Amino acid sequence: MRQIVLDTETTGIDPNDGHRIIEIGCVELVERQLTGRNYHVYINPEREVEAEAITVHGITNEFLEDKPKFAEVANDFFEFIKGAELVIHNAAFDVGFMDAEFARLKPVRKTADHCGIVDSLAIARKKHPGQKNNLDALCKRYGVDNSNRDLHGALLDAEILADVYLLLTGGQTALSLDAGAEEGSSGTGIRRLPAERPALNVIRASEDEHGAHEDFMAMLEKQAGETVWGKLQQSE
Repeated sequence: MRQIVLDTETTGIDPNDGHRIIEIGCVELVERQLTGRNYHVYINPEREVEAEAITVHGITNEFLEDKPKFAEVANDFFEFIKGAELVIHNAAFDVGFMDAEFARLKPVRKTADHCGIVDSLAIARKKHPGQKNNLDALCKRYGVDNSNRDLHGALLDAEILADVYLLLTGGQTALSLDAGAEEGSSGTGIRRLPAERPALNVIRASEDEHGAHEDFMAMLEKQAGETVWGKLQQSE
């Protein structure tokens, strides 16, 4: 299954008031594994970014002046997400903006007609009712490193959300048992493994180790009767 963890930044909070997308960040997962394929773009919204929004993401009007307009990136963006399951924190917000942007173009596209949509916020609220379930709170709860998140950013937030989503839904990206962790840290040392990491070495048991194992299992069966291991061996 192909999933795209997605986040956007915008000029304000309501697309019905003419607010626009100014940044899109996407991270690809295939069979719950990070592939290293990302999509990231800044967009000229053709309007002013509200001052309150700038305090959240730090993206200024001056920075966006020379960036492409949504119409110029729409096809590439659509091709990247088409057919995938989108994982979005508070999906209604981002999908609402995406649909508003696509509605300005021909042909008009509706996100849900081409993609599945999973709201990680809804999953978190069901799993942790009555608790804070914003991205920062989930990072703290699951030990995901968000130390670089001084401001919101679409690609950074999508990368962090990918880690949180995998842990939230039962997967694990990596585990570090570093005894030198900072005292008082609430994190578990979980970090995303780089896609370019070398393959892990497979160390197989020697003949002597196999023999010792068989002797041990024979001793267990003599003392306790049939073991699960013995049943599995008989079924093969």
